[in-house]
Amino acid sequence: MPELPEVETVRRGLAPVLEGVVIKSAVARRPDLRIPIPLDFSARLTDNKVERLTRRSKYILIECTDGLIVILHLGMSGRVTITPAGADVPEPGKHDHIILATERGDHIFYNDTRRFGMVTFTTSEDMATHPLIKNIGPEPLGNAFNTDVLNDGLTGRKSSIKAALLDQKLVAGLGNIYVCEALWRAGIHPARTAHSVTGEGASRLVPVIRDVLNEAIEAGGSTLKDYARTDGELGYFQHSFKAYGREGEGCSKPGCGGTVERIVQQGRSSFFCGTCQS
Repeated sequence: MPELPEVETVRRGLAPVLEGVVIKSAVARRPDLRIPIPLDFSARLTDNKVERLTRRSKYILIECTDGLIVILHLGMSGRVTITPAGADVPEPGKHDHIILATERGDHIFYNDTRRFGMVTFTTSEDMATHPLIKNIGPEPLGNAFNTDVLNDGLTGRKSSIKAALLDQKLVAGLGNIYVCEALWRAGIHPARTAHSVTGEGASRLVPVIRDVLNEAIEAGGSTLKDYARTDGELGYFQHSFKAYGREGEGCSKPGCGGTVERIVQQGRSSFFCGTCQS
């Protein structure tokens, strides 16, 4: 499933095409994805102007000048592609479920083979209390996420540190890949009890999490199966993985000499080095 870097990469690709632009047509080619698409999807978006695109955790938010906000979640296999103005617009494929056309002639296609994605509406007035948004924790790239906040969130937690960092109420947008990478960089074992990571461990984790996410965004995210950028190109941060998916390989941390191992935690694979992560 796309994590924060992949979603942010898609948002950045869409922003210059949609921000400040009027949507001339909005078509939903099926009534539902993971949840029903709003019945007034076309009516609310057609001739509406997009003010800006933002992101909250793994959700892309299309904010319109009339206060309407479109919440887009890519699910497991969702892709957004752009056909620029002047180019031949392809015939919609079987899994092209949503198509937006702008006044400038750009076409945005949302394709989702597994249909685990989501498109729904809220308003600027109701955004903070929307069920999908209201319980999300601080953004890891923002100032609201810091050592004190992480310490508070880990204090008293008996779950593993891996499970704690995947909790969207603690910190927004982190998923399995980038938690594995951050824990490897910080030298913290994924099965370690969360409350034991307070203090010095938390102070190591905060900048490492930021570094991993920023590097992944710079690389256009990670493509393991379905994910692609809005220009159709694949992300390439997977070539920089130090832990995720590298079971049986030698640890690349200087002077370590250990081997990357894999365990299963809450149904998800955790990759780590048992020599340098404790």
